[in-house]
Amino acid sequence: MSILLYYKSPGLLLHSPRTRGPLLCSHSNSFNKQEQTQNRNELKFVRGRKLLKHLSTWGIGGPCNYFIQVFDQTQLVSTIRYCDEHSIQFIIIGKGSNCLFDDLGFDGCVILNRIEFLEKKEPGMYTVGSGFRFNKLGVKCSHEGFTGLEFAGGIPGTVGGATYMNAGANGQETAHSIHSVDIVTKDGQFHRLNRTDLNFGYRSSPFQDMQELAAIIAVTFKLEQSESAKRLHYEYMERRRMSQPVGEQSAGSVFRNPTDIRVAAAELIDTAGLKGFRVGGAMVSKIHANFFINCGGSTSQDMLELIALVKEKVDQKFAVQLKEEVLYIHPHLFDVNRIKDR
Repeated sequence: MSILLYYKSPGLLLHSPRTRGPLLCSHSNSFNKQEQTQNRNELKFVRGRKLLKHLSTWGIGGPCNYFIQVFDQTQLVSTIRYCDEHSIQFIIIGKGSNCLFDDLGFDGCVILNRIEFLEKKEPGMYTVGSGFRFNKLGVKCSHEGFTGLEFAGGIPGTVGGATYMNAGANGQETAHSIHSVDIVTKDGQFHRLNRTDLNFGYRSSPFQDMQELAAIIAVTFKLEQSESAKRLHYEYMERRRMSQPVGEQSAGSVFRNPTDIRVAAAELIDTAGLKGFRVGGAMVSKIHANFFINCGGSTSQDMLELIALVKEKVDQKFAVQLKEEVLYIHPHLFDVNRIKDR
Protein backbone atom coordinates (compact mmCIF):
# COMPACT_ATOMS: atom_id res chain seq x y z
CA MET A 1 0.00 0.00 0.00
CA SER A 2 1.00 3.59 -0.51
CA ILE A 3 -0.87 5.85 1.86
CA LEU A 4 -0.12 9.48 2.60
CA LEU A 5 -0.20 9.93 6.36
CA TYR A 6 -0.84 12.84 8.65
CA TYR A 7 -1.39 12.42 12.39
CA LYS A 8 -2.63 14.55 15.23
CA SER A 9 -2.89 13.71 18.94
CA PRO A 10 -4.55 12.31 20.69
CA GLY A 11 -5.25 9.33 18.45
CA LEU A 12 -5.84 10.85 15.03
CA LEU A 13 -4.46 9.42 11.79
CA LEU A 14 -5.31 10.86 8.40
CA HIS A 15 -4.68 9.05 5.14
CA SER A 16 -5.33 9.54 1.48
CA PRO A 17 -5.54 6.56 -0.85
CA ARG A 18 -2.71 5.52 -3.08
CA THR A 19 -4.24 7.04 -6.17
CA ARG A 20 -3.15 10.53 -7.13
CA GLY A 21 -6.43 11.42 -8.75
CA PRO A 22 -9.43 13.04 -7.07
CA LEU A 23 -9.91 11.87 -3.52
CA LEU A 24 -13.67 11.62 -3.76
CA CYS A 25 -14.64 7.99 -3.48
CA SER A 26 -17.34 6.43 -5.61
CA HIS A 27 -19.94 7.15 -2.93
CA SER A 28 -19.02 10.80 -2.44
CA ASN A 29 -22.64 11.97 -2.60
CA SER A 30 -23.87 9.64 0.13
CA PHE A 31 -23.94 12.11 3.03
CA ASN A 32 -27.75 12.27 2.87
CA LYS A 33 -28.42 8.58 2.33
CA GLN A 34 -30.17 6.60 5.01
CA GLU A 35 -27.72 5.02 7.46
CA GLN A 36 -27.07 1.37 6.83
CA THR A 37 -24.53 -1.31 7.75
CA GLN A 38 -22.55 -3.11 5.07
CA ASN A 39 -20.23 -6.10 5.36
CA ARG A 40 -16.94 -6.01 3.48
CA ASN A 41 -14.78 -9.07 4.12
CA GLU A 42 -16.32 -9.42 7.62
CA LEU A 43 -15.86 -5.69 8.26
CA LYS A 44 -18.94 -3.73 9.24
CA PHE A 45 -19.17 -0.27 7.72
CA VAL A 46 -21.93 2.14 8.68
CA ARG A 47 -22.93 4.26 5.70
CA GLY A 48 -24.52 7.65 5.76
CA ARG A 49 -25.23 9.66 8.83
CA LYS A 50 -22.70 8.96 11.57
CA LEU A 51 -22.15 12.46 12.93
CA LEU A 52 -18.57 13.42 13.74
CA LYS A 53 -19.74 15.75 16.51
CA HIS A 54 -20.55 12.59 18.45
CA LEU A 55 -16.94 11.44 18.05
CA SER A 56 -15.32 14.74 19.00
CA THR A 57 -14.76 16.30 22.42
CA TRP A 58 -15.59 19.67 20.82
CA GLY A 59 -19.01 18.40 19.77
CA ILE A 60 -18.56 19.80 16.26
CA GLY A 61 -18.77 18.00 12.92
CA GLY A 62 -21.13 16.74 10.25
CA PRO A 63 -21.69 13.24 8.82
CA CYS A 64 -19.01 10.93 7.45
CA ASN A 65 -19.37 8.74 4.38
CA TYR A 66 -18.29 5.51 6.09
CA PHE A 67 -17.82 4.68 9.75
CA ILE A 68 -16.31 1.55 11.31
CA GLN A 69 -15.07 0.47 14.72
CA VAL A 70 -12.03 -1.81 14.95
CA PHE A 71 -11.36 -3.88 18.06
CA ASP A 72 -8.05 -5.58 17.23
CA GLN A 73 -5.05 -5.18 14.97
CA THR A 74 -6.38 -7.62 12.36
CA GLN A 75 -9.55 -5.60 11.85
CA LEU A 76 -7.54 -2.38 11.68
CA VAL A 77 -5.16 -3.68 9.01
CA SER A 78 -8.03 -5.18 7.00
CA THR A 79 -9.89 -1.88 7.07
CA ILE A 80 -6.82 0.09 5.99
CA ARG A 81 -6.24 -2.33 3.11
CA TYR A 82 -9.87 -2.18 2.02
CA CYS A 83 -9.91 1.63 1.97
CA ASP A 84 -6.62 1.79 0.11
CA GLU A 85 -7.66 -0.78 -2.48
CA HIS A 86 -10.94 1.08 -3.12
CA SER A 87 -9.38 4.56 -3.12
CA ILE A 88 -11.32 5.68 -0.06
CA GLN A 89 -9.70 8.37 2.04
CA PHE A 90 -9.81 7.57 5.74
CA ILE A 91 -8.91 8.81 9.17
CA ILE A 92 -8.22 6.86 12.35
CA ILE A 93 -9.38 8.50 15.57
CA GLY A 94 -9.33 7.67 19.25
CA LYS A 95 -11.29 9.94 21.58
CA GLY A 96 -11.59 12.74 19.01
CA SER A 97 -9.80 15.33 21.11
CA ASN A 98 -7.56 18.00 19.62
CA CYS A 99 -9.30 17.86 16.24
CA LEU A 100 -11.87 20.10 14.61
CA PHE A 101 -14.21 18.40 12.15
CA ASP A 102 -16.03 20.43 9.51
CA ASP A 103 -19.79 20.87 9.65
CA LEU A 104 -19.97 19.35 6.18
CA GLY A 105 -18.51 16.13 7.58
CA PHE A 106 -15.85 13.92 6.05
CA ASP A 107 -16.04 12.45 2.55
CA GLY A 108 -14.40 9.15 3.39
CA CYS A 109 -14.12 6.55 6.13
CA VAL A 110 -13.72 7.33 9.83
CA ILE A 111 -12.09 4.43 11.71
CA LEU A 112 -12.67 4.45 15.46
CA ASN A 113 -9.81 2.75 17.31
CA ARG A 114 -11.27 0.42 19.96
CA ILE A 115 -8.12 -1.63 20.61
CA GLU A 116 -8.57 -1.32 24.36
CA PHE A 117 -6.89 -4.30 26.04
CA LEU A 118 -4.65 -4.03 29.11
CA GLU A 119 -2.22 -6.73 30.26
CA LYS A 120 -0.01 -6.69 33.36
CA LYS A 121 3.26 -8.39 32.42
CA GLU A 122 4.87 -8.01 35.85
CA PRO A 123 4.59 -5.54 38.73
CA GLY A 124 4.75 -2.06 37.21
CA MET A 125 4.77 -3.24 33.58
CA TYR A 126 1.60 -2.76 31.55
CA THR A 127 1.00 -3.52 27.87
CA VAL A 128 -1.95 -1.46 26.69
CA GLY A 129 -3.89 -1.23 23.44
CA SER A 130 -3.56 2.06 21.59
CA GLY A 131 -7.29 2.72 21.91
CA PHE A 132 -7.26 2.39 25.71
CA ARG A 133 -8.24 5.58 27.53
CA PHE A 134 -5.08 7.32 28.71
CA ASN A 135 -6.76 8.87 31.76
CA LYS A 136 -8.09 5.47 32.82
CA LEU A 137 -4.56 4.04 32.60
CA GLY A 138 -3.19 6.88 34.72
CA VAL A 139 -5.77 6.24 37.44
CA LYS A 140 -5.16 2.48 37.45
CA CYS A 141 -1.37 2.69 37.64
CA SER A 142 -1.22 5.34 40.33
CA HIS A 143 -3.86 3.62 42.46
CA GLU A 144 -1.84 0.40 42.24
CA GLY A 145 1.17 2.27 43.62
CA PHE A 146 3.27 2.94 40.50
CA THR A 147 4.65 6.34 39.53
CA GLY A 148 5.20 7.89 36.11
CA LEU A 149 1.70 8.32 34.75
CA GLU A 150 -0.06 10.23 37.54
CA PHE A 151 -0.53 13.16 35.15
CA ALA A 152 -2.43 10.97 32.68
CA GLY A 153 -5.53 11.06 34.86
CA GLY A 154 -6.31 14.49 33.44
CA ILE A 155 -5.39 13.85 29.81
CA PRO A 156 -8.25 13.17 27.39
CA GLY A 157 -7.51 10.83 24.53
CA THR A 158 -5.97 7.41 24.03
CA VAL A 159 -2.69 5.68 24.78
CA GLY A 160 -1.77 5.76 21.08
CA GLY A 161 -2.40 9.48 20.78
CA ALA A 162 -0.54 10.30 23.99
CA THR A 163 2.44 8.27 22.78
CA TYR A 164 2.42 9.89 19.36
CA MET A 165 2.38 13.42 20.79
CA ASN A 166 4.38 12.62 23.93
CA ALA A 167 1.64 14.13 26.06
CA GLY A 168 2.69 15.54 29.38
CA ALA A 169 1.82 17.69 32.39
CA ASN A 170 3.10 18.45 35.88
CA GLY A 171 6.69 17.70 34.91
CA GLN A 172 5.88 14.21 33.61
CA GLU A 173 5.81 13.01 30.00
CA THR A 174 4.50 9.86 28.36
CA ALA A 175 7.93 8.99 26.96
CA HIS A 176 9.49 8.79 30.43
CA SER A 177 7.56 5.60 31.17
CA ILE A 178 7.54 3.88 27.76
CA HIS A 179 9.34 0.54 27.52
CA SER A 180 8.36 -0.39 23.93
CA VAL A 181 5.85 0.44 21.21
CA ASP A 182 4.13 -1.97 18.82
CA ILE A 183 3.29 -0.55 15.39
CA VAL A 184 1.99 -1.71 12.04
CA THR A 185 3.43 -0.34 8.82
CA LYS A 186 1.60 0.44 5.60
CA ASP A 187 2.52 -2.93 4.12
CA GLY A 188 0.87 -4.74 7.04
CA GLN A 189 4.07 -5.66 8.90
CA PHE A 190 4.14 -5.54 12.70
CA HIS A 191 7.19 -4.23 14.59
CA ARG A 192 8.14 -3.75 18.24
CA LEU A 193 10.32 -0.71 18.86
CA ASN A 194 12.29 -0.40 22.11
CA ARG A 195 12.36 2.88 23.99
CA THR A 196 16.14 3.11 23.63
CA ASP A 197 15.69 3.34 19.86
CA LEU A 198 13.09 6.12 20.02
CA ASN A 199 13.77 9.86 20.22
CA PHE A 200 11.10 11.92 21.96
CA GLY A 201 10.90 15.69 22.52
CA TYR A 202 8.45 18.32 23.74
CA ARG A 203 5.10 17.20 22.34
CA SER A 204 6.94 15.25 19.67
CA SER A 205 7.88 11.67 18.89
CA PRO A 206 9.68 9.81 16.10
CA PHE A 207 6.31 8.51 14.92
CA GLN A 208 5.39 11.95 13.58
CA ASP A 209 8.08 11.59 10.90
CA MET A 210 7.80 7.84 10.37
CA GLN A 211 6.80 7.62 6.71
CA GLU A 212 5.89 3.93 6.78
CA LEU A 213 3.76 4.11 9.93
CA ALA A 214 0.14 3.02 9.53
CA ALA A 215 -0.80 2.94 13.22
CA ILE A 216 0.41 2.45 16.77
CA ILE A 217 -1.10 -0.82 17.99
CA ALA A 218 0.03 -1.09 21.61
CA VAL A 219 2.42 0.46 24.13
CA THR A 220 4.25 -1.18 27.02
CA PHE A 221 4.93 1.03 30.04
CA LYS A 222 7.44 0.27 32.78
CA LEU A 223 6.76 2.12 36.04
CA GLU A 224 8.49 2.38 39.39
CA GLN A 225 6.77 1.58 42.66
CA SER A 226 5.95 4.61 44.80
CA GLU A 227 3.89 5.11 47.96
CA SER A 228 3.07 8.66 46.88
CA ALA A 229 1.69 7.83 43.42
CA LYS A 230 -1.96 7.78 44.47
CA ARG A 231 -1.61 11.02 46.42
CA LEU A 232 0.10 12.76 43.50
CA HIS A 233 -2.66 11.61 41.17
CA TYR A 234 -5.30 13.20 43.40
CA GLU A 235 -3.26 16.40 43.69
CA TYR A 236 -2.92 16.68 39.90
CA MET A 237 -6.63 16.03 39.39
CA GLU A 238 -7.60 18.66 41.95
CA ARG A 239 -5.27 21.17 40.29
CA ARG A 240 -6.91 20.39 36.97
CA ARG A 241 -10.41 20.85 38.39
CA MET A 242 -9.40 24.25 39.73
CA SER A 243 -7.61 25.52 36.61
CA GLN A 244 -9.39 23.99 33.59
CA PRO A 245 -12.98 24.06 32.30
CA VAL A 246 -13.74 20.47 33.28
CA GLY A 247 -17.11 19.36 31.97
CA GLU A 248 -17.17 21.85 29.08
CA GLN A 249 -16.92 20.83 25.43
CA SER A 250 -13.29 21.59 24.61
CA ALA A 251 -10.34 20.03 22.81
CA GLY A 252 -7.78 20.62 25.53
CA SER A 253 -5.03 23.13 24.83
CA VAL A 254 -5.54 24.82 21.47
CA PHE A 255 -1.98 26.14 21.18
CA ARG A 256 1.43 24.76 22.06
CA ASN A 257 3.42 26.68 24.64
CA PRO A 258 6.11 28.73 22.86
CA THR A 259 9.50 27.11 23.27
CA ASP A 260 11.55 30.27 22.71
CA ILE A 261 10.05 32.27 25.59
CA ARG A 262 9.16 31.27 29.14
CA VAL A 263 5.54 32.33 28.88
CA ALA A 264 2.70 29.87 28.44
CA ALA A 265 0.22 30.32 25.61
CA ALA A 266 -2.60 30.67 28.15
CA GLU A 267 -0.82 33.57 29.84
CA LEU A 268 -0.31 35.38 26.54
CA ILE A 269 -3.98 34.98 25.61
CA ASP A 270 -5.10 36.05 29.08
CA THR A 271 -2.84 39.12 29.15
CA ALA A 272 -4.19 40.11 25.75
CA GLY A 273 -7.59 40.37 27.44
CA LEU A 274 -9.18 37.54 25.49
CA LYS A 275 -10.74 35.40 28.22
CA GLY A 276 -14.43 35.17 27.42
CA PHE A 277 -13.89 36.42 23.85
CA ARG A 278 -16.54 34.84 21.68
CA VAL A 279 -17.35 34.14 18.03
CA GLY A 280 -20.81 32.64 17.64
CA GLY A 281 -20.96 29.54 19.80
CA ALA A 282 -17.16 29.35 20.26
CA MET A 283 -15.57 31.05 23.26
CA VAL A 284 -12.18 31.42 24.95
CA SER A 285 -12.64 29.82 28.36
CA LYS A 286 -12.92 32.21 31.29
CA ILE A 287 -11.09 29.64 33.43
CA HIS A 288 -8.15 28.68 31.18
CA ALA A 289 -7.37 30.94 28.23
CA ASN A 290 -5.80 28.18 26.13
CA PHE A 291 -9.04 26.18 26.21
CA PHE A 292 -11.68 27.16 23.65
CA ILE A 293 -15.12 25.82 24.39
CA ASN A 294 -18.25 25.08 22.43
CA CYS A 295 -20.61 27.03 24.64
CA GLY A 296 -23.68 26.22 22.58
CA GLY A 297 -24.11 25.40 18.93
CA SER A 298 -20.62 26.34 17.76
CA THR A 299 -19.97 25.67 14.10
CA SER A 300 -16.60 24.70 12.70
CA GLN A 301 -16.39 28.16 11.12
CA ASP A 302 -17.01 29.80 14.51
CA MET A 303 -14.08 27.91 16.00
CA LEU A 304 -11.80 28.58 13.02
CA GLU A 305 -12.51 32.30 13.21
CA LEU A 306 -11.95 32.39 16.98
CA ILE A 307 -8.59 30.63 16.66
CA ALA A 308 -7.50 32.99 13.87
CA LEU A 309 -8.55 36.09 15.82
CA VAL A 310 -6.74 34.99 19.00
CA LYS A 311 -3.57 34.30 17.03
CA GLU A 312 -3.77 37.69 15.36
CA LYS A 313 -4.28 39.63 18.60
CA VAL A 314 -1.48 37.81 20.44
CA ASP A 315 0.87 38.44 17.52
CA GLN A 316 -0.06 42.12 17.43
CA LYS A 317 0.44 42.61 21.17
CA PHE A 318 3.48 40.42 21.87
CA ALA A 319 4.98 39.63 18.44
CA VAL A 320 4.53 35.93 19.23
CA GLN A 321 3.08 33.57 16.64
CA LEU A 322 1.21 30.82 18.44
CA LYS A 323 1.27 27.33 16.93
CA GLU A 324 -1.78 25.10 17.09
CA GLU A 325 -2.09 21.71 18.67
CA VAL A 326 -5.48 21.21 17.03
CA LEU A 327 -5.92 20.05 13.46
CA TYR A 328 -8.74 21.06 11.16
CA ILE A 329 -10.18 18.14 9.18
CA HIS A 330 -11.58 19.28 5.83
CA PRO A 331 -14.25 17.10 4.17
CA HIS A 332 -11.75 16.26 1.40
CA LEU A 333 -8.39 15.01 2.57
CA PHE A 334 -6.13 16.81 0.10
CA ASP A 335 -7.51 20.01 1.59
CA VAL A 336 -6.46 19.07 5.12
CA ASN A 337 -4.46 22.00 6.46
CA ARG A 338 -3.37 23.13 9.82
CA ILE A 339 -5.63 25.96 10.85
CA LYS A 340 -2.74 28.43 10.66
CA ASP A 341 -2.43 27.81 6.93
CA ARG A 342 -6.02 28.83 6.21
